[in-house]
Amino acid sequence: MTTSTTPGKPRRRIRLWAVAVWLLLWQLGAMALNQKILLVSPVQVLLRLGELLPQGGFWGAVGFSFWRITLGFLLACAAGTALGVLSSRFWPVRDLCAPLMATVKSIPVASFIILVLIWVPSRNLSIIISFLMVTPIVYQNVLGGISSMDRKLTEMADVFEVPFPRRLRYLYLPQVMPFFRSACAVGLGLCWKAGVAAEVIGLPDGSMGEQLYEAKAYLSTPDLFAWTVVIVLVSLLFEKLFLFLLDRLGRRLERG
Repeated sequence: MTTSTTPGKPRRRIRLWAVAVWLLLWQLGAMALNQKILLVSPVQVLLRLGELLPQGGFWGAVGFSFWRITLGFLLACAAGTALGVLSSRFWPVRDLCAPLMATVKSIPVASFIILVLIWVPSRNLSIIISFLMVTPIVYQNVLGGISSMDRKLTEMADVFEVPFPRRLRYLYLPQVMPFFRSACAVGLGLCWKAGVAAEVIGLPDGSMGEQLYEAKAYLSTPDLFAWTVVIVLVSLLFEKLFLFLLDRLGRRLERG
């Protein structure tokens, strides 16, 4: 699992023609195979999505998973940032966090899910798993951002006795924000993968993970593909919205 990234905002543009090519290949593959139980076409997936959208249970499952996975991600951002700041200032905290973060990164997601399921009700499992998967990423990036700060600027702030609120806004946040954004960009995708995997194993009632499992159990391939598309779209939309808001905050900090 990748836990650190290069700060910055690399451009990742998805070209429509590339999407069209892959959809065409998918359609041709489904037509050549001609086995609906093994591979359905994009058209069949869209038709199934059209049938699911008006159903109240569909939106209930989306809302159930969305709020829990999002909560786990936000808690991880808060905890990872707090621990990163404390570790940068107090070496005992850094030494205590090092083996904990290494353990969390090393244990497979499936093992974590099964272990946590012993202690936590399945309804809250995706919160804990999302939290555990994202916290080390945020922690290491925030700690790395603070460690790479320009020491001359901090020394100058000490000499002129700049108040902490001004240091936080004009010194610390602008330099650490690119590292924090990189952590969020990685963690957003990971928290959705891990959160939905937790739901597939824990099977909380009314979740998207439960819908995936039922589609597999009943060999309903159109449902399986349709719910997979929904999960991808919801995670991408949330990632774009969160990073957009984070970028706006960063621009406001730069303008002062």
